[in-house]
Amino acid sequence: QVQLVESGGGSVQAGGSLNLSCTASRYLYSMTWFRQHPGKERAGIATLNGIGVAEYSDSVKGRFTVTRDSATNTLYLEMNNLKPEDTAMYICAASLGTVLDPLLTEDYHFWGQGTQVTVSS
Repeated sequence: QVQLVESGGGSVQAGGSLNLSCTASRYLYSMTWFRQHPGKERAGIATLNGIGVAEYSDSVKGRFTVTRDSATNTLYLEMNNLKPEDTAMYICAASLGTVLDPLLTEDYHFWGQGTQVTVSS
């Protein structure tokens, strides 16, 4: 069974930065960051596939950057200029192959447990 392990969450003041990591136990072509606000559905925010195509939701575009290291099967999320509304559980999802509409679907093979990000004003 493939495992996804997120790390890097924590508490930060508004305007600050955090870097999240998601390490998979094997190579996975499609890797995506979701976040879930309390009482709300998960939402895809940043995705990066195996050929380097990235997409971002409007809510994080220009502030967050997604990268990956294929040698370590790790997906990263650099988060800058954090806002209180970025407070959420950040969850990594991944699939063996291509995912259509990767920010809009939850049709992924594997999910992590998540890492909490809290931004105070």
